[in-house]
Amino acid sequence: MTFAHRWLTPKLAVAPQLTINDVSAIKAAGFQSVICNRPDHEDGPSSGQPTQADIASALLAHGIRFAYHPVNSGGHSNDQALEMGRLMSELPTPMLAYCRSGNRCIGLISLAKSLGQDVPE
Repeated sequence: MTFAHRWLTPKLAVAPQLTINDVSAIKAAGFQSVICNRPDHEDGPSSGQPTQADIASALLAHGIRFAYHPVNSGGHSNDQALEMGRLMSELPTPMLAYCRSGNRCIGLISLAKSLGQDVPE
């Protein structure tokens, strides 16, 4: 399976759930950092979803920075969007944010921007 991602700006992309097998493609695509917006075990402990710690370990081994900012899929608060804005301003680009489908990340990024946070261009 190919690593699927969608560019929102030249320095910021979103993706659905990552796997350990995606890490080499993430590195090859030039990403310098990854933000995980999906809580561990969101679909239950037997869902097969890799934990953020497993993804983080694999990314860090490839020299890619990682931040864990879990947000429930039912919605996000201004505070969560402001934290997303802080992470986007501090982590190196290009950066990738992921959740179950990528849509939660887009919502957080959009809300962060509407609250005056900078989005990597």
